Amino acid sequence: MVRDGYYYGAGCLLAAGIVRWLAAWPYAVPLLLLGAFFLWFFRDPERQIPTIPGAVVSPGDGKVTDVSVVAAGGTPRNRISIFLSVFDVHVNRSPMAGVIRDVRYQRGKFLNAMQANSAEENEQNIVTVQGEGRTVIFKQIAGLIARRIVFNFKVGDQVASGERVGLIKFGSRVDVLVDRDAVIQVKPGDRVKGGATVLAILPVTHPDTQAVHAGTAGEREAH
Repeated sequence: MVRDGYYYGAGCLLAAGIVRWLAAWPYAVPLLLLGAFFLWFFRDPERQIPTIPGAVVSPGDGKVTDVSVVAAGGTPRNRISIFLSVFDVHVNRSPMAGVIRDVRYQRGKFLNAMQANSAEENEQNIVTVQGEGRTVIFKQIAGLIARRIVFNFKVGDQVASGERVGLIKFGSRVDVLVDRDAVIQVKPGDRVKGGATVLAILPVTHPDTQAVHAGTAGEREAH
């Protein structure tokens, strides 16, 4: 369980105890139920992380609401959008193994996360991960209820595929942006699990190896 669950749960239980002491126990029942909800909401189940080369895994649990092509930094990319309801696990995971190259927090609105314009207008955290010669961008997007986005890493940190990286409290959305040559594995309406469901497969490239081969070929031509 995420640590926050204990804080929220303990607070509700303490409040229930005070209400029980000051009044009759039935008045404490709603607080007990709310505490139980918080303990359940902040659950953090273990996941079996796929080991498929080039696999981009889901950064969160939820329902795929959109698979489309968008412009990101002037470059067309495939975007996979996932809506997280209050009933889903809200722990976020890295979509791929690599190094975090950029983390940018963008303040904004708290529109319904299912709306298309929420991807641009809502408060969000935009993370760029680079690994295996590829770059994947994923966004932690606040929703109508969500009011806090947590991200536990910084630029330069190494992350593993499916590693826990943060949390969005209550209803929200995550977007994953991958290169156009990625083979998409999901469609709108699919249910996905963070760290376990493969969203796309990227052709694996190794720039260092290619550079060595290019250099060797050049030396041969020179001789």
